[in-house]
Amino acid sequence: MTSAFEDPTAAIYTIGQVSELLGVQAAFLRRVETESLVRPARSDGGQRRYSRNEIDTLQHIARLASDGMTLAGIRRILILEAEVAELQRRIAVAEADGAA
Repeated sequence: MTSAFEDPTAAIYTIGQVSELLGVQAAFLRRVETESLVRPARSDGGQRRYSRNEIDTLQHIARLASDGMTLAGIRRILILEAEVAELQRRIAVAEADGAA
């Protein structure tokens, strides 16, 4: 059995923790959520909770934003990156099927 700390999808980090960890303002994290780039879970009390996977995405977003990209541009990059990853997955499956 894995603990929540070992699970990269477990939403356990607060907005304050993520803000401090990434060196960004909490307002930036709220804006990223408003733009639907990351959708953190909510605690029973309504507080945002982020997973390690979401923190990785936020770090990527923060890097792109610091390079001058707009959130709209970042959204497009994230979509394209996901499409490339899916195509790479399909190629790997097709190659594995062909090798069998």
